[in-house]
Amino acid sequence: MKKDFTPTKLDFGPIEIYLARHFGFCYGVENAIEIAFQTVNENPGKRIFLLSEMIHNPQVNADLIKNGVRFIMDTVGNHFVEWDELNQDDIIIIPAFGTTLETEAKLRSIGIDPLKYNTTCPFVEKVWNRSEQIGKKGYTIIIHGKPMHEETRATFSHSSFNSPSLVVKDLNEAKALEKYILKQVDLTQFYDEFKGQYSINFNVETDFDRIGVVNQTTMLASDTQEIADYLKEIVSQYESIDHQRFADTKDTLCYATNDNQSAVVGLLETEADLAIVVGGYNSSNTSHLVELCEQKLPTYFIENELKILSNGSIQHYLIHDSKEIITSNFLPTKEKVKVLITSGASCPDAVVETVIHKLLDAYPESFSVEKVQHEILNG
Repeated sequence: MKKDFTPTKLDFGPIEIYLARHFGFCYGVENAIEIAFQTVNENPGKRIFLLSEMIHNPQVNADLIKNGVRFIMDTVGNHFVEWDELNQDDIIIIPAFGTTLETEAKLRSIGIDPLKYNTTCPFVEKVWNRSEQIGKKGYTIIIHGKPMHEETRATFSHSSFNSPSLVVKDLNEAKALEKYILKQVDLTQFYDEFKGQYSINFNVETDFDRIGVVNQTTMLASDTQEIADYLKEIVSQYESIDHQRFADTKDTLCYATNDNQSAVVGLLETEADLAIVVGGYNSSNTSHLVELCEQKLPTYFIENELKILSNGSIQHYLIHDSKEIITSNFLPTKEKVKVLITSGASCPDAVVETVIHKLLDAYPESFSVEKVQHEILNG
């Protein structure tokens, strides 16, 4: 059934706020946070570690640290705690992104069960299971993802265990595979061009014979589909009589990521002055929501309400430049200002609420939140 992605209108008088129909925490994130805090409560006095950030949200991670949880490594694998500092009595929580088979083996060698406190998102595990299924049927796995992202590293590890695997970060890299798939160039160039992105013993001569595409679940679903469609067209140019050369993997797209992205597309049908996207700056799914919004109107990516400054400025993150800047007078001077708001899958709803309150501070004559809530609830 077609879903309704019409945004929710909050009319505060001088400012109208439109909330995306779907935003914020998904099931996988909620489940991970619940398991993490339950683990803390059930193990007083024990050392509790997270392999890396639970999710890409500073507030959630700060709360975990406040409760005594320590991080073993950062998001790209640099250690804060070395393996030899751990012992079999320590508790290790696997984050929502999952982890590699190599890390699981390392923890077992210390005497720690890596799956006892496992918060890996079910949709990430679904990608792993689908990769295993098609890998065992002789397909090479093409992973659409960011090569250094925890989830992509974990998916690559699980996929490589069953079949040749390769990470492509975008359509341009997928297009660069065409010359190797069709054997139009010296094939040995592949190993330099995609260094660090293919599995051990990847054979460029034979491993593109049959392929399937899966994704890091937080990537833009439309981008993954575009990559899959492109590669399918390439390999189908010489379809084998004996077997299907391209595996159907549409069922691996995360519904929550897809719904959040579709809701932003629906949100952007509303004429507005600007958009605000709330979430962690290193959150992949949130950055893709920013990309969608900035195609149409001025977009401000912020972590929380503190980034909306009292002098009428906003401190926001530029995803393409990887830096924060301050923009003055970001709210236009007009009779009614219209603002679109959404947030990433790792952003607590309470943070979005505080952002709304901070925006209202700039309009002392605005209607109260209670009045707008009453009007929405009573039609």
